[in-house]
Amino acid sequence: MSFVLGRLGQTVLVLLVAAFVSFALFRYVGDPVNNMVGQSASLADREAMRAALGLDDAFILQFARFVGHALTGDFGMSYRFGQPVATLIAERFPATLELALISMLIATGLGVPLGVWTALHRDHWAAQALMAASLIGVALPTFLIGIALILFFSVWLGWLPSFGRGQVVEIGGWTTGLLTTSGLRALVLPAVTLGVFQLALILRLARAEMLEVMRADFIRFARARGLKPRAIQYRHALRNTLVPVVTMIGLQFGNVFAFSIIVETVFQWPGLGLLVIQAIQFADVPLLAAYLVLIALCFAVINLAVDLAYVAIDPRVRSGGGARRAA
Repeated sequence: MSFVLGRLGQTVLVLLVAAFVSFALFRYVGDPVNNMVGQSASLADREAMRAALGLDDAFILQFARFVGHALTGDFGMSYRFGQPVATLIAERFPATLELALISMLIATGLGVPLGVWTALHRDHWAAQALMAASLIGVALPTFLIGIALILFFSVWLGWLPSFGRGQVVEIGGWTTGLLTTSGLRALVLPAVTLGVFQLALILRLARAEMLEVMRADFIRFARARGLKPRAIQYRHALRNTLVPVVTMIGLQFGNVFAFSIIVETVFQWPGLGLLVIQAIQFADVPLLAAYLVLIALCFAVINLAVDLAYVAIDPRVRSGGGARRAA
């Protein structure tokens, strides 16, 4: 319990720092009043708009007001859309989370097994081919992968849609395309595009860690005891391999969720990425600040989940003792 409480305390501190930094930086990305009233507005109209938005108040007062309202779930009104920021984020959040989850499921579900297999069969031609393919996955830009997939599967073959989210259904205020055929078809290309880079990273890390563990002293001791190779590989070696791999998966999930802007732009996916692009162009400070606070919360939750996963994989982590490569 103290372990979880300590992590929650760190989470609150991280959120406050993220809110302060984002609120401070986005005050200098532009003047939203110019975009809201137009070029023909008089100076008096501009001043009235600034006063109505509270932009003439001191920075500390603006930040304190933002934090106070945020604690109640109120992140203010969007300068660009004229709607509550919380409503805009709630509408776009399911699409981005769905895309990030599916892409990481693809990357993890393929990356970990393939990485372990290539480590155990590193001289096999298929393992060498997979390693060469992983280099391509790491080297190619994400937007180029997306354009290539659109060209092949949408333009040439006509199998999958090239933009949009498809038909969605609403369940208790949550929208999902996973329950419709068009939603699933629309999800394939952006999820694969977003997951290729993560798949290559996870595969290469899992392979490197598995090779390192298989050279450890406790593995040699297990062989000397006469344990079966399969038990050594999957009961002892794999458990020690998973700790750094879990770290990578957690961090990459946060990156996928936070920085899916390029993929959402290429596929016109109606998620938070497109919303943030429009907010930056309009200097929509409340929306940008709320987005960064959400990202900070996402990373904090992921870090907590990774720490709990450590405990599940190796209970000695709870007490902070034990060597990482112990049997």
